[in-house]
Amino acid sequence: MIVSKTPFRISIGGGGTDLPFYYTKKEGTLISATINKYIYIIVQKRQFDTFLIRYSKTEVVKNVKDIQHELIREALILLNITDPIEITSVSDFPAKTGLGSSSSFLVGLLNALHEYKNERVSKKKLAEEATKIQTDILKKSSGLQDQYAASFGSLISMNINRKGRTLVTPVDISDELLTEIENKLVFLYTGIKRSAEEILKEQKAEAEIDEDKIIGLTQIKKIGLDIKKALETGNLRKFGLLMNLHWEVKKSLSAKMTNSQIDEWYQLAIKNGAIGGKIMGAGGGGFLMFFVDKNKEAFVKAMQEKGELIHVPCKFDYDGTKIIINER
Repeated sequence: MIVSKTPFRISIGGGGTDLPFYYTKKEGTLISATINKYIYIIVQKRQFDTFLIRYSKTEVVKNVKDIQHELIREALILLNITDPIEITSVSDFPAKTGLGSSSSFLVGLLNALHEYKNERVSKKKLAEEATKIQTDILKKSSGLQDQYAASFGSLISMNINRKGRTLVTPVDISDELLTEIENKLVFLYTGIKRSAEEILKEQKAEAEIDEDKIIGLTQIKKIGLDIKKALETGNLRKFGLLMNLHWEVKKSLSAKMTNSQIDEWYQLAIKNGAIGGKIMGAGGGGFLMFFVDKNKEAFVKAMQEKGELIHVPCKFDYDGTKIIINER
């Protein structure tokens, strides 16, 4: 039995500049982190002549090409695994919540499959393979942030050149300051699931005909760089204010980024002491993240009672994807 453990990511700044329609023109820069909520992939040798795949559904097939779960199918094909195996996934969060779950799933799957084959691969290679499957093979409207965040973990900066080459570096910040940031971030689940694919497709289509969308993403890239500087200099209040600015610009990129209910929750958060916040991922639902530097308990209580939101305590993850069990 092989078990991989892969974190979910949160976007801190620069989100959207990792999309091909942008970085091929202007290059991308992002600040991203991972949290201590995970997806676990279990891979075992199969004693029968069929593949057994367990996720929200169960599949039993003889041929890899007959697997309906496209990420699993393409990962097995890419790694040339043809002998039947059993694959099971268990997750702390459901899909479509804005935390990069598809990429975390795929990175964790690739990590477990390489381990199953007795292959040692780098985190960079895992991210590149996940990107190849999602972008090149399945033609998904996805960027590069999620794959690299899930692979590397921790609080990182990503610089993407026009060819998609991605340089990952850690954000230069002390452990004490990281703990302080953890204690001032609040994660609230809206209960709304949405398709990031749909939102990103619309964003790409609009950017192709509206130069203002590209200008908006360039603003977001600059805000991301300012957020990095604020974090590295310990100016956390400025970080919160920049999050608020980031959200205002991000809303202009797609009509599906927000809605009246999300706007109502955001205003309630600001009224109750949040300095800034944002919706996770492509927008439209999932998780809200707020920076609250004072009276966090009162803030959480107000958002739960008046906003009817679910508070989910989170800490940072520092490892990225890893193998936690290898029992052959």
